[in-house]
Amino acid sequence: MDLQPFLRFFSPEDLEVMAAAGYGAAMGFGQRPALMVVDVAWAFCGDRPEPVLESIRRWPNSCGTGAWQAIERIQPLLGAFRARGLPVIYTTGAWRSDRWDMGSWLWKHARSRQTEQAAVFDRDPNGIVSAVEPAPGDLVILKQKPSAFFGTPLQSHLTLLGCDSLIVTGGATSGCVRATVVDAFSANYRVAVVADGCFDRNQTSHAVSLVDMSAKYADIVSTDEVLAWLSGRAGELACPPGSAAG
Repeated sequence: MDLQPFLRFFSPEDLEVMAAAGYGAAMGFGQRPALMVVDVAWAFCGDRPEPVLESIRRWPNSCGTGAWQAIERIQPLLGAFRARGLPVIYTTGAWRSDRWDMGSWLWKHARSRQTEQAAVFDRDPNGIVSAVEPAPGDLVILKQKPSAFFGTPLQSHLTLLGCDSLIVTGGATSGCVRATVVDAFSANYRVAVVADGCFDRNQTSHAVSLVDMSAKYADIVSTDEVLAWLSGRAGELACPPGSAAG
């Protein structure tokens, strides 16, 4: 994918340093990928497409319109992975009703503390947005910190599935997506981040995170590139959960 639209935030010297140092080599897709849908929940998308400054009035963590634009790109990926028997793995948050186990989130996000009056939502903020809701055969990983790997069974599920790679979508690009990508890279998975399938409430953070992940941890690709790559792989299926390896 051409990263040029995201490079406007970097100085010429920054770009020269990255090129001269040898960063940004293509790692390529793996042989048995899983699609990760990171935190595409009502809390981070809001309940409708609207500008982020409007959405965060009701949904403090919303990424606004950008989330809904990404959802439109995630939908065909879901169809393509499911049609080929390839695993789809979602993440979303899970906390006690009194928020005690939110821990350090409460130190950095004032509106999560709700010391005066708790926000009232018409749906579970951690519920996956209905436009991309999990199918019966998909996995849902409940997490409490940015990375999908931290304190969860994700890596053991990937071992069971025989996966060697992740294709990552969702939000926020600079937060939970990036944390998941770094941990996947650290565990020696090949990683591709779908730029148009990711979103952030801050567009500078979105762009800089994509460029930085491209330099060090992942390939940055488009939805169309992933679909084209998958088109010739109908017979190369990952093992469903609980089955023996083929």
